[in-house]
Amino acid sequence: MVKLATARECRAYSLRRSRNRWEYINAALYIFAAVLLIGGSAAQFSAPDAKSGLFVLLIGIAVIALVNVHDLVAHMAGIDYCLSLAGLDVQLALVEFAVPLVHLLGSVLVFVAIILFLIQEKRGYNYRLENYSMNMLIVGPVFWLLGSIHDVFQIYERADGQLQILQKTVQIPFLFGSLLFLVGGIFNKHEIHEFKMMGRNWIWLCMFGSLLFLVGGLMNVVKVFKMQQMDGLRLEKLRGGAQERLSREREGRIPLILEESTRRKKPLPSHEETRSVPVPTPYKDVLLGNQA
Repeated sequence: MVKLATARECRAYSLRRSRNRWEYINAALYIFAAVLLIGGSAAQFSAPDAKSGLFVLLIGIAVIALVNVHDLVAHMAGIDYCLSLAGLDVQLALVEFAVPLVHLLGSVLVFVAIILFLIQEKRGYNYRLENYSMNMLIVGPVFWLLGSIHDVFQIYERADGQLQILQKTVQIPFLFGSLLFLVGGIFNKHEIHEFKMMGRNWIWLCMFGSLLFLVGGLMNVVKVFKMQQMDGLRLEKLRGGAQERLSREREGRIPLILEESTRRKKPLPSHEETRSVPVPTPYKDVLLGNQA
């Protein structure tokens, strides 16, 4: 349900220490979001706690959307925001860019659906709002499932084999978790609710789907750790000449950056040094001394 770390070399954005810190924060936030989804879904079994459980679900979905935004920005930063490279490497456009966007759109739809449920809880039952919210609980997971399918079929040619296995252990739980959320949304639309807001089938399916998200998030931590121990030679390169073009553009900017930094580091002459200093003339001094 989220792109998370990829085995691409272009994921190596920013400075190493800063990048590693943000990757671990990204992975930890997703685990936190999965735990919130489990707790919020379980709270729907109790009618008094159902409303607070929806607020917990809102926070979890918002964190997942934030993680997707980070993934999209990280992928763009990895290629120096040169979006024209997506025309050379089709997989860059269909996976690295499209998957976070599709997942983000699905998260927004589920977020709005839960808000509509909260509005009904406060103002009373409304058929139109309920219909909209039920449909969004179906369409949102559809986008999650679509993005997960794109992610699963990502093809690596040069990446380390062990890293590719870890990648699949992250992608497959997300795929089946998104599928469970979709099935739960379909059941919830056609089910006569015994509870105040959500049907029993939706609660159980979403709990198991959230557990799969948690498993995928934990495996992603292992994958991030493994990826950071590798050098760039064992990671996937951009295809279609995109890697070479990115390297040429970076090499063209490095001399300019070095020249600019050299100018900044070069000390400026002080005011006292710029004053005219009399040049010593030993012959003239000797003549003046004899006359004296």
